[in-house]
Amino acid sequence: MRSSSDRILTTHAGSLPRTPELLAANAARQTGEAPAGFADLLAGEVTDLVRRQVEAGIDVVGDGEYGKAMSSPVDYGAWWSYSFQRTGGLEIIDDASWATADVQSAPGDTRLTGFLHRRDRALFADAYADPTSGIFTGDPKASPFPSCTGPLTYTGQDAIAADIANLTAALERTGAEEGFLTALSPGSASRITNRYYASEEEFVYAWADVLREEYRAIIDAGLVLQIDDPSIAENFDQITPEPSVEDYAAFTRLRVEALNYALRDLPEDRIRFHLCWGSWHGPHTTDIAMADIVSTMLQINAGAYSFEAGNVRHEHEWKVWQDVELPEGKLILPGVVSHATNVVEHPELVADRIERFAAGVGRERVVASTDCGLGGRIHPQIAWAKLETLAQGARIASERLWG
Repeated sequence: MRSSSDRILTTHAGSLPRTPELLAANAARQTGEAPAGFADLLAGEVTDLVRRQVEAGIDVVGDGEYGKAMSSPVDYGAWWSYSFQRTGGLEIIDDASWATADVQSAPGDTRLTGFLHRRDRALFADAYADPTSGIFTGDPKASPFPSCTGPLTYTGQDAIAADIANLTAALERTGAEEGFLTALSPGSASRITNRYYASEEEFVYAWADVLREEYRAIIDAGLVLQIDDPSIAENFDQITPEPSVEDYAAFTRLRVEALNYALRDLPEDRIRFHLCWGSWHGPHTTDIAMADIVSTMLQINAGAYSFEAGNVRHEHEWKVWQDVELPEGKLILPGVVSHATNVVEHPELVADRIERFAAGVGRERVVASTDCGLGGRIHPQIAWAKLETLAQGARIASERLWG
């Protein structure tokens, strides 16, 4: 992966806004076969997207997760629901177990509950239920996730091959030096109902075997692999009562070990890991602190770590890097513009945020990024303005840091 050897480089966390044409095509795909010419449409859209990233000043570009079907301008889940179309052994069950499940975890009586039982959601129930509040995400029971009803197998070979081909072609056509593709982690993938495997550990490791195929394909193609894994931090909000930090670290260890198993023998310097507390626009008052999760994150065998640092719930946590030593040769990709607000950050603020991290870990080890994916979270016009101000702030910081 490129490092900021002579200036602060820029990237983003993955998802970017889809065009109306791509949204319409994805909607048609949900009702049956892909519309005629879809493959060419997708390839062209990815090239146009990469070109626009380059023009906005983004150095390490992605495909915007365009190969992960999203059929609505607002979508918080395409980053992981894509895996349902690429995995055998899954089936839609006509109940709400995925949303309300109470799964025995470890240690003690710690339990991971379903998406409807978040502690943040319970504290702000009226706001979450109010369609005018800005955090209403619809009725989760309306779009049930599948359950695992048989042995998991990877069936996404054609889909990942298309993702790779589209981004590779876009890099060649635009002259972009480096590109990344995102893929789901075993820990996040396993947050559906298991009706087949005998234990939670067996289920998580089955996902690790499945997703490793996608990881290897991306790296073998010469691209950077980004692991999307909000579960590492976000699961904390789904455990009731609130666990101790020690118990949560023990609960999370299985997810980390399974991910490292899936990444075994793959080059760390081609892997970046994305941690976040969930991209929905809620209060997030029950998020685990970065100081309590950073050591767990650093156990993951990746060469770079992407995390939220621009939203108002976590911005103050840049101070963590005054006390935590980043392992030799690794990078951080802090979010310095946020998906959680429509306010476009000023370039001077972006520069200030970058400089704080540079003071903690060294300027060469900071690549400026976004908190989370911008696609499906904020209006496209605002998303692109945020990418432009990200690049402007990086230029200001570079002038200050290199003189």
